[in-house]
Amino acid sequence: MGRSRNQGSGRRAFGRGAQPRGRPPSPTPGAPDTSAAAEAGSGAASRPAPAPSPGFAAGEIRMAARGPAAEEIAAARALLRRARDGVLGTVLAGQPFCSLVTPAPAPDLSPLLFLSALSEHTRHLRADPRCSLLVQGPPAGPNPQRRMRLTITGLAAPVPEAEAAALKARWLARHPYAALYAGFADFALWRIAIGAALLVGGFARARRLAARDLAPDATAVAALAAAEAEITAHVNSAHADALDAIAQGLLGRKGAGWRLVAVDVDGADLARANRLIRLDFTAPVADADGVRKALILAARQGRAALAARAGG
Repeated sequence: MGRSRNQGSGRRAFGRGAQPRGRPPSPTPGAPDTSAAAEAGSGAASRPAPAPSPGFAAGEIRMAARGPAAEEIAAARALLRRARDGVLGTVLAGQPFCSLVTPAPAPDLSPLLFLSALSEHTRHLRADPRCSLLVQGPPAGPNPQRRMRLTITGLAAPVPEAEAAALKARWLARHPYAALYAGFADFALWRIAIGAALLVGGFARARRLAARDLAPDATAVAALAAAEAEITAHVNSAHADALDAIAQGLLGRKGAGWRLVAVDVDGADLARANRLIRLDFTAPVADADGVRKALILAARQGRAALAARAGG
């Protein structure tokens, strides 16, 4: 991806200088490696902090006294960035209700939901915006309680019209099959403002997280949101072979023609038809140059893995 004089530019050729980047570690020993489950809009980069929302009551679950470690925060963010489905909890007149939803993360990590006005949960949210969202990592053996998962609580609201087009495009990049009904008049994009979260790294291993723990750096979010269109256009037109090397060699997927459809501070999404895979960065990046370096290294690793397979 070529680099212009403007640091936010996404253009610069795939070259040297990338620092090693790997996968975010699991928050607990023996927890599943969520980077192996590679199934994952542009828009508002930063905005005022949401109003406080209900969190988890003190003593709800036994927790260690220390604060969240960096690897726990990375694992929680990776779960949200990768999630293609989840369980939405709503409430109406004191009665809880759960439903299957298909989230996608906004650049600032806020979950986006594309909801029909005819749905029960949408009517609940219009009456009471308090909600929760549960997302899960891949299975970790026969015991479901060993599966890594994240529950967030917060307030849901329709996305303002000024932001809707860009964020809807990001949601559709995660769920391309939904293009069949994306134009229906009864559907609208909603966003959950995260208030608190609970990360469960396996059986009896949990960690409360505040919204400030999960939130990516607002300056970095804004920089990448401004550069994302240029980054994706350049990489797809000039480095298609690198994307295939990443998908096939590093992420273990088959087929050619993978495209870069989204980038954020934590990683990148690649798509081929209705299939989507996620490339996690080891650490959050701050700008387009950070994305460039991460993709350079991923392409090199992917090519090395393909060469090793061919030679073996």
